[in-house]
Amino acid sequence: EIFMDNHSRQELLIRSLQERSPRTVAELEVCLGASPATIRRDLTFLEKAGKIVRTHGSVYHVNHFQGEASFDRKSKRAIEAKAALADAAVGLVECGAHVFVDAGTAALEVGRRLLRAGANRELTNLTIYTNSIPMLSEQISENRGVSMIALGGEVRPLSMALTGSVALEWMGRLRFDIAFLGTSGVDPGHGVTTTEISEAALKTAVLGRAARIVVLADAAKWASPAAIRYADWRQIHDFFTDYSLSPHELELLEQHGVRLHPAQNAQTSSTLPLLSPPNPLPTGSEVPDVPTST
Repeated sequence: EIFMDNHSRQELLIRSLQERSPRTVAELEVCLGASPATIRRDLTFLEKAGKIVRTHGSVYHVNHFQGEASFDRKSKRAIEAKAALADAAVGLVECGAHVFVDAGTAALEVGRRLLRAGANRELTNLTIYTNSIPMLSEQISENRGVSMIALGGEVRPLSMALTGSVALEWMGRLRFDIAFLGTSGVDPGHGVTTTEISEAALKTAVLGRAARIVVLADAAKWASPAAIRYADWRQIHDFFTDYSLSPHELELLEQHGVRLHPAQNAQTSSTLPLLSPPNPLPTGSEVPDVPTST
């Protein structure tokens, strides 16, 4: 057992649950290097203090039950992990591509890198479609050399996303070479999820409009699914994460044809080979002109 004073150990326990909820007691014992008896005492103390919630076999951070987080709160979580995922994911895009960037914070990091690559002429003739208000603000404030097209729709203040029937109607007119999607949580056995039905509808619509679907998820999202599944694994081509998948989890993704791209700082626990890199992305020559009216 690693010696640590009570306060420091309990703070570390809370941070562990902030990064990922729920966790099992056994997981917390490993994370903290503490005995089962010590962890049980800490959990009893923190539960009485209102900082955690215990259910049969699982422990949650109290914020897990406080509803969807705001865009601002989400943007401050797992900053380094999202940057690493975006650095890797942007390499899938080639010149002339038509790219969809959704309203998630991880997808926004990809969008920012695409704008930078366009400004530096590393990628040319890019067209980015988005329902992300922060992404649109990036383009407006920096005036980058990339074409940007906003999906119309209703503004959802909590997530800073454009959603609803207008956005869905526009989506039916478009095709993309590649789409970058975020997720509120990952169900290891079934796919990726989100918290809100109108955003789920838009993400699901993208699945049928893009030649390649890319999902980005930091480690805290793994095994913490939200209420609404918007894509099964078989609908996803590429999955970027800094979570260390087990051999069984790797095999599951491989069975569904998902290309796994671990972030540079992630160490997989598997002895199985990772999936081969994707082929180069085609250009966007088949994408139709954007309609000027609906």
